[in-house]
Amino acid sequence: MDRYVEKFLRYLEIERNYSPHTLLNYRLDLDDFFVFLGEQKIEGVDYLTLRKYLALLKERSLSSRSVARRLSSLRSFFRFLTREGYLKANPATSIATPKLQRHLPSFMTEEEVARVIDSVLPKDGRDERTLRDKAVLETFYSSGIRISELVGLDTDDIDFIAGVMKVRGKGKKERLVPVGECALSAIRRYLESRRKEAQAVFLNKNGRRITERGVRNIVKKYIRMASLKQGISAHTFRHSFATHLLNRGADLRSVQELLGHANLSTTQVYTHLTTDKLKSVYDKAHPRA
Repeated sequence: MDRYVEKFLRYLEIERNYSPHTLLNYRLDLDDFFVFLGEQKIEGVDYLTLRKYLALLKERSLSSRSVARRLSSLRSFFRFLTREGYLKANPATSIATPKLQRHLPSFMTEEEVARVIDSVLPKDGRDERTLRDKAVLETFYSSGIRISELVGLDTDDIDFIAGVMKVRGKGKKERLVPVGECALSAIRRYLESRRKEAQAVFLNKNGRRITERGVRNIVKKYIRMASLKQGISAHTFRHSFATHLLNRGADLRSVQELLGHANLSTTQVYTHLTTDKLKSVYDKAHPRA
């Protein structure tokens, strides 16, 4: 089984360009399934085996989303084994995906975003760490990029004249993302304050590329300083970016491109409007408002 898994993960890495994070999730999902199989060989897995495994996941009180992800991993794995001729038939073909609830993403108001960013107060023009924090928050809100995309930014990726930056998204796909002058100015001030030259844009205190955990800690720090509600994360800036663009008239297709979503349906979750926006539309449109 280990041989099959290694071949499968190598295929995902080389031919599908999956990220190390995604590959790790596939490995963990498959490892859990093989623990369930015990001594049973992969050739003996059938529809009933998979149904028993899904029932076990439900007994563990896993969410529908987690079960769906495990099932997606197994589907891809068995499809690969069937296509490569290791199995005669794909046992996962007839397994139904659990129905997923569509949760609206949480987002900040424009005023709340401003409060968070304005809570970063550099002591002077050479306060490298605080200038970095300001640049991180400005970049998140200005571009709507993912935390992994921000961490992976190199100085050569940013075109200060054209006002765009190249980011590497899921599946190592590259795209150009517009970035506003406020963010560009914050990045420029931070880079000018750095005492160490490096390829990465954002560095930690040791002068190495900052980690995703480090970025999360930065966001958490200033959310707390701005006295905002709990549950706001680095990803909330991405949600807020998309929501504010749509509320101000951006079309869904453009927002999809900016976010780097492969499917428009993924972006459609952002078409919710704030209560204030709905009330404003109602007051203007209804004859007896």
